Amino acid sequence: MSESDSQADVTVVLPDGSAITVPEGSTVEDVAYEIGPGLGRDTVAGKLDGELVSKHDEVYDGAEIEIVTDQSDEYLQVLRHSAAHVFAQALQREYPEAELTIGPPTEEGFYYDVADVDLDEDDLEAIEAEMESIIEADYDIERVERDREEAEEIYADNEFKREILAEEAAGEETVTFYKQDAWQDLCQGPHVDSTGEIGAVELLNISASYWRGDEDNQQLTRVTGTAFESESDLEEFLEMREEAKERDHRKLGQEMDLFSIPTVTGPGLPLYHPNGKTVLSELEGFVNELNEDAGYEQVETPHLFRTELWKQSGHYDNYQDDMFLLDVNDEEYGLKPMNCPGHATIFDQKSWSYRELPQRYFENGKVYRKEQRGELSGLSRVWAFTIDDGHLFVQQDQIEGEVRQVMDMIFEVIETFDLEVEVALATRPEKSVGSDEIWESAEDQLREVLDSGGYDYDLEPGDGAFYGPKIDFSFEDALGRTWDGPTVQLDFNMPDRFDLTYTGEDNEDHQPVMIHRALYGSYERFFMVLIEHFNGNFPTWLAPEQVRVLPVSDDNLGYAHRVKNELDDAGFRVEVEDRDWTVGRKIREAHDDRLPYMLIVGDDEEDAGTVSVRDRFEAEADDVDLEDFLDHLERERDEKRIEPDFVGE
Repeated sequence: MSESDSQADVTVVLPDGSAITVPEGSTVEDVAYEIGPGLGRDTVAGKLDGELVSKHDEVYDGAEIEIVTDQSDEYLQVLRHSAAHVFAQALQREYPEAELTIGPPTEEGFYYDVADVDLDEDDLEAIEAEMESIIEADYDIERVERDREEAEEIYADNEFKREILAEEAAGEETVTFYKQDAWQDLCQGPHVDSTGEIGAVELLNISASYWRGDEDNQQLTRVTGTAFESESDLEEFLEMREEAKERDHRKLGQEMDLFSIPTVTGPGLPLYHPNGKTVLSELEGFVNELNEDAGYEQVETPHLFRTELWKQSGHYDNYQDDMFLLDVNDEEYGLKPMNCPGHATIFDQKSWSYRELPQRYFENGKVYRKEQRGELSGLSRVWAFTIDDGHLFVQQDQIEGEVRQVMDMIFEVIETFDLEVEVALATRPEKSVGSDEIWESAEDQLREVLDSGGYDYDLEPGDGAFYGPKIDFSFEDALGRTWDGPTVQLDFNMPDRFDLTYTGEDNEDHQPVMIHRALYGSYERFFMVLIEHFNGNFPTWLAPEQVRVLPVSDDNLGYAHRVKNELDDAGFRVEVEDRDWTVGRKIREAHDDRLPYMLIVGDDEEDAGTVSVRDRFEAEADDVDLEDFLDHLERERDEKRIEPDFVGE
């Protein structure tokens, strides 16, 4: 038998579904050359079963493979990973004592966590200049395999890298380094071929972090930066970043007196001021109407439960480290991290017939999760937050119809606020509960809802919850970052753990499927998205103050209050600007306060019983009958229009 006959082959699947067979031991780059020499030369990295890998990684039988070139979406991620290495090399040129830990790429750029070096913002300029010299030198970035013992010797004085070797490379005889010039770093890659491929870099800020994200570990210094293929791309990003700073919900929250998170209250525990609570109340009223129209019944569960409940639901095992636990009379209790076990317990309090399903519960329920302090940020990640939670208990053949109704509700929310979302179908993970038949049926039903509805969505294989597949929605913020939003999740686990049953048409006990759904996600994160999305210029129906009456002089104060009272009686939030200011200053103040409407009243308006209307876009209409304006306001509010649009109507 010849050597070629004895060599085993492996088959990989290309993105178009076709297959290609290559010798065992072939790399991603080898596969690219097999497809075509041009593609082989252009290969930067690869994806094996959706995971980004080095072009030097070996392929395996049955793998789904994608070749990454400089035209791929993933290229920027690879380039930024290399930029993190350029930063680390520049840092150690300037500060040889600096200890490196990890430096991954991110959605916006990269960061590197370092120890044993004292840095501040003023130091970044010199490090950045050194980075640019490394890029200009165009060093080759070489992948080098080293014996494990050699790697341990290299990092004899670096406890962080030794821990990575011990935990993430346990049992490996060799490990990979990436080398540029005389500098090297332990890394799996992938990277671009040379430092000169990095077109533009910028170091953005310095912050504190903890090793492995654990507050009990050593505090580190995190330097964050970004990188692009060109200076023009970098400039565009920096301009967007400046605009995002102006839209930052933390900044606007303070300016508009919406919320605060003072140190005295504890981290991640927001206080909502009257203006902020007004917006939240409107959001709650809107979602309550949607729930009631869809046949949901409102329930309420306490903030605190005995931990037996969390042990039964499985949350105690999975969330114990993130729960707030306390002892009460020698019994352990926990603040609830989720609302679903309480809803399952409500369902379990009586017997059900198949004729009574589906049962639909909803609750605007406050939950508590002990996030790492370093991850807390404004309303985007907090310890106490409220979920517009809904849980449905359905028969297997009711899943599709109920999910379709939930999707309609979610898209009504999205369209009402003129939001952009990304949709993903997450399927069965490796570790899961439930039979193959149930999972296949559930995934097919979710896919049918998405396909028949014409929704654009990504498939996320293996990203479903262990208890069932799900449809996830994510919002984009002012910086282009994505945040979890609405969700629809099927759950076969909790009904089993709580032994939930209903009597079927056959007079036998059957287990319902539980559907978890939220139309906003959490109020806190949704509020954050709205603040930044609207730049604080809320639609009239949401605005904390909807109309401000501006008397021309003190002589017109009486008429201004009569106008206010009439609008008050119709249910609008109205104030009179009674400070002794000029009309011009009153208008500027109302504009700065992001008022949808201003009503200017002077002697002419008072004599005629009219108002002059001015909106936030500085459009004006004079001699407007108050009843006409009021009729318009009611329509604008009831239709939940995005922008004030009286002038020119």
